[in-house]
Amino acid sequence: HQLPAFLQQLDMESNGKSVDIFGHPVDYKTGPIVWGQTGSNGQHAFFQLLHQGTRYVPIDFIASLKPEPGMEEHHFALLTNMLAQANAFMEGSLKGGEGSGSRPDPYSCPGNRPSSVLLLDELTPRNLGALIALYEHKVFVQGVIWNINSFDQWGVQLGKRIAGEISERIDAHSQDFDASTQGLLALVRGHFASGGDPSGGDPSGGEEKAGRPRRRSRKASTGR
Repeated sequence: HQLPAFLQQLDMESNGKSVDIFGHPVDYKTGPIVWGQTGSNGQHAFFQLLHQGTRYVPIDFIASLKPEPGMEEHHFALLTNMLAQANAFMEGSLKGGEGSGSRPDPYSCPGNRPSSVLLLDELTPRNLGALIALYEHKVFVQGVIWNINSFDQWGVQLGKRIAGEISERIDAHSQDFDASTQGLLALVRGHFASGGDPSGGDPSGGEEKAGRPRRRSRKASTGR
């Protein structure tokens, strides 16, 4: 279930660039926005936008053919659901019902939405590694075509640097930041009386306060 998150980082962190390797701004689209879900969870999360939204979003369906022992019926249902969605994205649905006629039809899906189906014989370390290598190679080739460096992440480093500055200046030098950030820092300071220590610098008080939520957390996790 971590594969969508891995592919998201691989693609967006590598090719989310607007300057080429020579330092020139690019005048074309580069890294795509990537997201996903496992099983059929995505149907109620974002498939509505994919079927009837104003954006054409390429989709990859990935599945293994061999089910886990005892999960044959469930696995078969997931595979047929995946094939149904792939077919629906390609063919759409015919107009009909109350929305048919000259007005736009809210009941039909236009189809012609691009998608690919990638099937593994079974989920093994070798097959998973080959799948990851496929996506890594795709990202590399796209970076070459777009003439960008896929191997740096300066957009990530910026946030890390500013986080350090905020932590150091939250009390004495918050005026160095913009008005919006200053207002948010004031709210944060109200809950952290002594910098980043929610206990206000009192070790015994901090332990006592921190202990009570932890006990409640244990009760919640065991269902009592």
